Amino acid sequence: MLKIANHPIYNHSLPQGHRFPMMKYELLPQQLLHEGTCTPENFFEPQIPNDKYIVAVHDPEYFYDLLNIKIPPREARKIGFPLTEDLVERERIIADGTMKCCHYSLENGISMNIAGGTHHAYTGHGEAFCMLNDQAIGARYLQAKKLAKKILIVDLDVHQGNGTAEIFQNDTSVFTFSMHGESNYPFKKERSDLDISFPKDTKDHAYLYRLKKILPQLITQEKPDFIFYLCGVDVIASDKLGTLGLSIEGCKERDAFVLKTCDQLQIPVQCSMGGGYTPDIKTIVEAHANTYRLAQEIFF
Repeated sequence: MLKIANHPIYNHSLPQGHRFPMMKYELLPQQLLHEGTCTPENFFEPQIPNDKYIVAVHDPEYFYDLLNIKIPPREARKIGFPLTEDLVERERIIADGTMKCCHYSLENGISMNIAGGTHHAYTGHGEAFCMLNDQAIGARYLQAKKLAKKILIVDLDVHQGNGTAEIFQNDTSVFTFSMHGESNYPFKKERSDLDISFPKDTKDHAYLYRLKKILPQLITQEKPDFIFYLCGVDVIASDKLGTLGLSIEGCKERDAFVLKTCDQLQIPVQCSMGGGYTPDIKTIVEAHANTYRLAQEIFF
């Protein structure tokens, strides 16, 4: 059974000014239930995790400053949210969702986190609405539990996974792969193990050609026993924070290729939703819902 991490706090703890683009956290599960792609049994609610798994990735001083809302103002401004206890709790719960998803992926081949993809969180600071890096925490968790040795992070959000790149910059056991818009935030990129950047308005064919050529080669080269997939839909042309030109159909083909590759090679994959900021909320929900429909179709 496809298991999906979802929690009411994903949406309700956000500041009022950020509610519209984040309505997807509430609307997506509703859509999946309405259309019959999922049933209530597909969803589980993550909780507050053991902090030891968070500080295995993030500097303890930074994490405890977060918990106590004592981040220096200059660093807090980089995060973009006015910091509150609810928001920090939200990030911790997102991380727990991804950690629990790891077990479901090992059992079923795949799992999903309605939130997550907080790839701009560095070891010692947050940026761009990301405070704790859920997939980095998940990777360290798997290794600590001796459930995986070599991990591949496939980050196909329109923004480079700069925090993830920094966290694993000297760690050969986690390979970081990011395909992103060259003109997008972050304007000063970190160095992933493999970065592919695209010019403005890159369309389906050029994007998918590179992905379909690179990913199988990368898997053959690195031989991962677990994959984290950040499946942001901010690559589509109408996204207000993205610079690429993919169609919804192209985005769906992207997801289909990644998930089919994982399934065919029998490599467990955990998916975190990442970005999606098209002004039409229906478009965001539809683009994200495609990933869940594909997961059901391909794995179950």
